[in-house]
Amino acid sequence: MPRTSVETQLAKLRKAKAEIEKKEQALLNRSQGKVIDKIVQLAVDNKISVAQITEALKSGKPAKAKRTANKSGATRGKVAPKYRNPANPEQTWTGRGRSPLWVKDLQKTATLESALIKSAE
Repeated sequence: MPRTSVETQLAKLRKAKAEIEKKEQALLNRSQGKVIDKIVQLAVDNKISVAQITEALKSGKPAKAKRTANKSGATRGKVAPKYRNPANPEQTWTGRGRSPLWVKDLQKTATLESALIKSAE
């Protein structure tokens, strides 16, 4: 029984490898096509432009949605301070967010109302 040469065996293996790579690429193309279809549909549904997608791809990270309004549609701006520290008039608090220590101290003694800033009306 004649033996096949190393070159013949290598040629067969390379041919089989090329066929496998071709099948692999076909499978990838098929699955990528489905993903691309989903991406296009999502972009259309969410009114995302090609420019936005291109910019996100260039930057390497997804574009963040710009938040310009709250749920009611109004934009939130700066708020005038509502409380002033009686011990240090430079310290103020709007009444939003985490309360400063001096406010907590006034709340403990139940004198927070004394720190209210009177509006000039």
